[in-house]
Amino acid sequence: MAFIYYVTQIQFEFGAVKLLKQECERVGITRPLIVTDPGVKAAGVLQKALDALPGMTVAVFDQTPSNPTEAAVRAAVDVYKAQGCDGLIAVGGGSAIDCAKGIAIAATHEGPLTHYATIEGGSPRITDRAAPLIAVPTTSGTGSEVARGAIIIVDDHRKLGFHSWHLVPKAAICDPELTLGLPPMLTAATGMDAIAHCMETFMSAAFNPPADGIALDGLTRGWAHIEQATKTGSDRDARLHMMSASMQGAMAFQKGLGAVHSLSHSLGGVNPRLHHGTLNAMFLPAVIRFNARAESVQKEKRLERMAHAMAVASAGDIPEAIRDMNARLGLPTGLAAMGVTESMFDDIINGAMADHCHKTNPRVATPEEYRDMLMQSL
Repeated sequence: MAFIYYVTQIQFEFGAVKLLKQECERVGITRPLIVTDPGVKAAGVLQKALDALPGMTVAVFDQTPSNPTEAAVRAAVDVYKAQGCDGLIAVGGGSAIDCAKGIAIAATHEGPLTHYATIEGGSPRITDRAAPLIAVPTTSGTGSEVARGAIIIVDDHRKLGFHSWHLVPKAAICDPELTLGLPPMLTAATGMDAIAHCMETFMSAAFNPPADGIALDGLTRGWAHIEQATKTGSDRDARLHMMSASMQGAMAFQKGLGAVHSLSHSLGGVNPRLHHGTLNAMFLPAVIRFNARAESVQKEKRLERMAHAMAVASAGDIPEAIRDMNARLGLPTGLAAMGVTESMFDDIINGAMADHCHKTNPRVATPEEYRDMLMQSL
């Protein structure tokens, strides 16, 4: 049975951050904890959020790591409880938003965070007690502002997914103006993350025609504008389309993702310093070649439809087009350039096989097939 669900209220326009207090009042948040990171604070974006909340009592947790951890969630929960907060505002990229989702669970539910992880059977344990969350993205990548999931490195070093409709932000404030100062390499890496979401969810075999349409349009926007957004960060039109592509990819991935994310999640747990979006960019060509033989992909001509959206000559040209795009954006040439070695493969494969995205790929990979994808991506 197909389950199709769209629930987030989205404010999407330049200057939308000014609506933050209005959205707090609508949601019923009176004492928010803002969850952010040092980079967002240093860039002055945190101050823009604070300026949009006149007269409100606001606490701040600004120590979200680049890959959110269970330890960071605990530290933020301490602030949340000490300050008597009743809701969360995430200001930042996917890391801050995912960290806030972890806080939404941990501040209102008993036991270790791992108890609520998807692969531990934890999704039904997340209830409507989860703290309300408003998300203000400052990158165009994860789309976590409209998604039900979060990725967090737990205490035993696994990078796990947490999924519940109770984690979907009550409001998403998508203000492309907040991305104008994003550095080129972060623009490229997060942009390829958004493109990967659109491509993987479109290839998924699950039946969800609205998600397919959203993903394909998001791919068209992202592919057409990522270079301009990277090379000319002040281009407002390019920034708008990239933020839309990011949002659309996440709206669509309720269908499920696949092997790209299984590998990226696992490798991100092995080496948390590696950027998730960059890893997705490295894995996309090999996974698309692998998926080309999937019955559902062939039957519905999914690669041909993606090629059309990308203005690429044929489906077979997509992997090389992605490699060429990565090069033009200045991203690494492969995993080896990121410090990944074959000695890591067994740990990466074991993690990928256990990942929540493993079984939603249109072809379920074996350990040896994952090894081949890793070799192709090296």
